[in-house]
Amino acid sequence: MPEIRVTRLDGAETTVAVEAGLTLMEGLRSELGDELLALCGGACACATCHVIVAPEWRERVGAAQGDESDLLEDSQYRAEGSRLSCQMTMEPEHEGLAVTLVPEE
Repeated sequence: MPEIRVTRLDGAETTVAVEAGLTLMEGLRSELGDELLALCGGACACATCHVIVAPEWRERVGAAQGDESDLLEDSQYRAEGSRLSCQMTMEPEHEGLAVTLVPEE
């Protein structure tokens, strides 16, 4: 079960264990509750599970593509490394992945 480093909305850092095969969004919601809204439940329809992937992980997890990229275009918080956590399926090789939660828009 990979452990993911998360910078929370208040700037505090925490570690969240996410079962391999689940999306990052599922793991974050399970551990952080309403801090990550994920209103559409993982349907790639709302961008309320937006995170920013740390620079050292961006190449490994890849950039947002297709609908994911389109949804992020409208975010005032879009940055290099922006991803929707519902589109990131966790695998053992994601151990140590670092992300920052993005404020609600």
